[in-house]
Amino acid sequence: MYDLLLKQIESIIDKDIPLVSNLANVASVLYTMEDINWAGFYLLDKDRLILGPFQGEVACTIIPLDKGVCGAAASKKETIIVDDVNTFKGHIACSSKSKSEIVVPILKDNQLIGVIDVDSPIYSRFLNLEKEFLEAVSILLATL
Repeated sequence: MYDLLLKQIESIIDKDIPLVSNLANVASVLYTMEDINWAGFYLLDKDRLILGPFQGEVACTIIPLDKGVCGAAASKKETIIVDDVNTFKGHIACSSKSKSEIVVPILKDNQLIGVIDVDSPIYSRFLNLEKEFLEAVSILLATL
């Protein structure tokens, strides 16, 4: 399934259109993953992350780099999977429906551009399979 989604993303991203337009379409594809309730992006803006294109419920608009799963993944420049968001120190609860989360940094020349954020209403939803898929998406987006 993820191979098909990755091919779909490869076919829709276009270096000749604005990044935000590409991210909007990719968020739509990511939202088709099973058992998720939010999929989207936060983009680096100085020392914080700001909400980018997404699919799902209303979201937090600004995340400091020292807060939440998104801030931690951005600061560490590494993927973070959280099986139970209620146990993550400093978690920012944008939706009480979210139970687990995966956040993948988007890096270009080792510089942070933003993060991919996907939430699920199911505990322990994200495995290595999703990590590999979303990291491949991140690499594609870094070419834009």
